[in-house]
Amino acid sequence: QVQLVESGGGLVQAGGSLRLSCAASESIASLNPIGWYRQAPGKQRELVATISRSGSTNYADSVKGRFSATIANAKNTMYLQMNSLKPEDTAVYYCNAHVILRGTFYPDKWGQGTQVTVSS
Repeated sequence: QVQLVESGGGLVQAGGSLRLSCAASESIASLNPIGWYRQAPGKQRELVATISRSGSTNYADSVKGRFSATIANAKNTMYLQMNSLKPEDTAVYYCNAHVILRGTFYPDKWGQGTQVTVSS
């Protein structure tokens, strides 16, 4: 079954940048993106950004002006560019999208999560 595969997390100092990527496990699949979420230890999963297939976005107040969600022109990969990172951005980040593969619609798929750690 098709899956979403994330990459790009890691350890960065405060003020630094990271870019997360999310693509389907089948390269010919296309995405109908929903958004990016994160979950910090001991906290509930929270919405970071929403993004539509056309590229329209909305952001949580805590990341507005620092994070940017985009989708590739080919609609096969979605990205989360994170700038001016703060220690409070430390969390596991998840992408969420519908996937279309060979005419079959796979709704509400989640990435495996990628750890982002921001040191002070």
